[in-house]
Formats: sequence, structure tokens, C-alpha cells
Amino acid sequence: MIDSCHRTIDYIRISLTDRCNLRCVYCMPEEGVAALAHDQILTYEEILRLCRCFAKLGIHKVKLTGGEPLVRKDVPYLIKQLKQIEGIDNITLTTNGILLKAQMEALAGAGIDGVNISLDTLDPQQFFRITRYECLDRVLEGLEEALRYPQVNVKINCVPMEGEARKDTVIRMAGMARDRNLPVRFIELMPIGLGKELHGYTEEALKMILSEAYGPLQHFEKPLGNGPCVYYTIDGFQGQIGFISAISHKFCDQCNRIRLTADGSLKNCLQFAGGVNLKKVMEQGITDADLVELIRETILKKPQGHEFGQKESDDREERNMSQIGG
Repeated sequence: MIDSCHRTIDYIRISLTDRCNLRCVYCMPEEGVAALAHDQILTYEEILRLCRCFAKLGIHKVKLTGGEPLVRKDVPYLIKQLKQIEGIDNITLTTNGILLKAQMEALAGAGIDGVNISLDTLDPQQFFRITRYECLDRVLEGLEEALRYPQVNVKINCVPMEGEARKDTVIRMAGMARDRNLPVRFIELMPIGLGKELHGYTEEALKMILSEAYGPLQHFEKPLGNGPCVYYTIDGFQGQIGFISAISHKFCDQCNRIRLTADGSLKNCLQFAGGVNLKKVMEQGITDADLVELIRETILKKPQGHEFGQKESDDREERNMSQIGG
């Protein structure tokens, strides 16, 4: 559908759970957070009902997120059911990769179109400092398993942080795209929750590091995903290098997404807490027709853009990324 700022909204990110098996420093405190009770989380049947409503409004791309989505049972079942909804034509998933090796065959069999693996470093000690767990080998095994399925688009998502992402870290991460057709995307650290206390690299700094190491970056015109990532190629690379820079290269005028949290809140923008809890209205017996209209009215209130770096908003989001759906 078209929102009030004349943007086409065709993509939704759905958080399946607020639980995670890592404690990344920009996402969750070391002790974790109080998890939602099971009866507070959207059931798969509720998610499917909502996706049928989203599809009626022209939303045809779905990203499953968490927390860590694969800690929830029967994700392949949900994907298979989503693929059967008329109008939904692209289902992808973002994961930390720890459980991917064991589940990738089932995910591929269910028809998953793409898997994004969150990985910020190839150094085991850095990985431990960032995630607070020693399991880099499991993530890499999950990546190798995912790459066994050529019909599934696999990408790496990297959030480089000053103090952890040294030049050699950035160079090694980008180097994963050199010898195989594997896009590596550098995502700007978002000032949400714990991320407000950390500092990330700018896109310009990353480009300088990479051009010095590998040569000039050349703009890649072909779209490779559902969102705002801008891709580049480097001579001798099979894969692409991408940048998602929501702060330094604000792309709100092109934003095509909305978000659904694990407890059923429909969010129009990552920064703002406002929205409507669709789980609660479904439990009150709303009809599908009225549900579609409620979703339409909510999307029409999507703000023109975020206000990070400006005056603090009274409606700012206070939850951590794991609770929102990153």
C-alpha cells in the first residue's frame, strides 16, 4: 500500500520471539532481559492471520526475526504455511547462525528464500567479547550448511563497532565476499537500547578501509534484497559489499517496511514506541475486514522519518533491539 508520504509499503519484519541464545553487547545485557510469557507472544495461527491481512494491503515480503527466531519451535512449519498465502512471495530469515546447521535442511525444504546471518567478526576472542559466548565455530558451520542450498540467498550482516572492529576485522569480514558469491553487508549501529552507549564506524570510514585494502568500490545497480542496502563490487570479488547506514545516510524517504513485535505490536518506525497491539485486538474478536482497515490506518500514520541525533522524542522506543525485533 501507499502511505501518507507516498512510499510503497510492501515489506514486514516479524519477530517470532524476544528470546536469544547470545547476549550481544548492542542488543541485550549480559544477564538477559525478562522474557515475555508464552501467552503474550503471537501464536503461529495469529501470525498467519495477520499475514493474510498484510497481503491484502500489498505487503508481499516477510522477514522473520527475533531475538533469535530459530530458538522458537517449528519455524519451518510457519515458513511453509506463509508460502501458501496468496500475495506473499518472499520469505527470509535473520539468524545468529548457531542453530542453523541443524535446521537449514528443513528451512530449505519449507521454501525459505533467503537467510541473513549476523556475524561481526571472524576472530574467536572478539566474537566472545561481542556475544559473550564461545561459539563462533557453530556460526561458521551454519553458514557453510546454508551455502549448500543454491536456491537460498545467503548474506552476512556485520555491525562494526569502534573498539572491536579494527581495520583488520573489517577487512577480513569483507574478504568473505572475495572467494564466493556471498554478499557482506555492514550495518550502521543503531542508537536504540544498549546501542546508544556504543560507537560504530561510519560508512565513509569503512569505504576508506576497504578501498585501501582491496581497491576501488564500484556501485552495483542490481537490487539484492528487500530493504535499503546499497551494494558495491570490488574487482576480483565474487560477492558484493553492502552498506545499510540509517543514520549517516538517512533513507526514510525510501522506507518500505513495518515491524511486528513478538507480542503483536505493529511498529511503523524503529525509533518510536507508538503503534497498535494487533494481538490484543484479535483476542477481542475483531473481524478480518476491520483488522485490515486497522492495519491500513496504522500504516498511514508512519512518520516521515526518524529523529536520531535530534531532540529526544516523548514517543521514543526504550526497549532493547531483542525486544523490538532487530
